[in-house]
Amino acid sequence: MEKENLYQHVRSMIVSSTHQPKYMSISPVKVADLFGISTVEVEHALQEFVEEGRLKTSKLEGPPNCDIYLLP
Repeated sequence: MEKENLYQHVRSMIVSSTHQPKYMSISPVKVADLFGISTVEVEHALQEFVEEGRLKTSKLEGPPNCDIYLLP
């Protein structure tokens, strides 16, 4: 997996989101299927993006209470 390709894909998903402010709930299973890699690799890469400051993460307050990703 090329980490930069994954980041560009996640970034475009967030930018194309209709939510205000822009955010996206990202399914590691679906992204892993798109890239043909394991779900663990996607989850690890997403966590690295957060640690590097390239993404922010938060949790929705109401149902479905899922993790969301935002651009800094």
